[in-house]
Amino acid sequence: MADEIKYEYKTVQTVRGTDGLVISKMQKDGWELVEQAQSTFRSTLNFRRPKKPQPWPLIGTAAALLVILAIVIGVASALSDGGEKKDESDKWTAAASAKPSDTPTPTAAESAATKVITPQNNLEFAALLKADYCDDANRAFATKYEGQTIAFNGSIVNMAPHGDYVTRYDFLLGPGDKGPNTAVGPAFKYEDANILDLKLTGKKIPATVGAGDKFRFVAEVGEFNADQCLFFLAPISTEVR
Repeated sequence: MADEIKYEYKTVQTVRGTDGLVISKMQKDGWELVEQAQSTFRSTLNFRRPKKPQPWPLIGTAAALLVILAIVIGVASALSDGGEKKDESDKWTAAASAKPSDTPTPTAAESAATKVITPQNNLEFAALLKADYCDDANRAFATKYEGQTIAFNGSIVNMAPHGDYVTRYDFLLGPGDKGPNTAVGPAFKYEDANILDLKLTGKKIPATVGAGDKFRFVAEVGEFNADQCLFFLAPISTEVR
């Protein structure tokens, strides 16, 4: 029994149509698909992979090193404490006599100004729109630009009701004009949004929208879910193209 394989397990929920993308990504990370349950609009994927053995000898050595390091830091802190107290009054004196900074304070208008990120003015965003939907570039961009505004030409890849609602949807968006056949770029997602949330603009605004429709999306950058390979956005405006 000592050689019995122990597994760790993970469950991932996906929007129908993205199952293959998620399974491929998980398999690259060493996960094995053991069960797949599908409903009308969503899939539940159960994975497992062998647990990695814990290197206990190394852990013990690392713990010992941490203890030694803590002792060294404590001694150094005690030795430097006296010097810090001696210099404290000098620091306060220097701070009081220091001249005001020459760096100008931004005006309210400058602080409020928000630059919209587009493929034309941001090389990282241009590269992202051509990257793989699971590429690490998605996480890097989401981390760096979370909360900022992006704009791009894209289309609706998939549109499914959110939960039991009949007027709220999960929108899967892709860059370009290929709709459900989009194969390049991030899998952008508007979650739990209705048609009004899209804030449709343009010369001819449709009463409803669907997969394949092309728009100019302006949205706020959210998080990237690496397990599902989904890049979450919040809609700001949607211009008909």
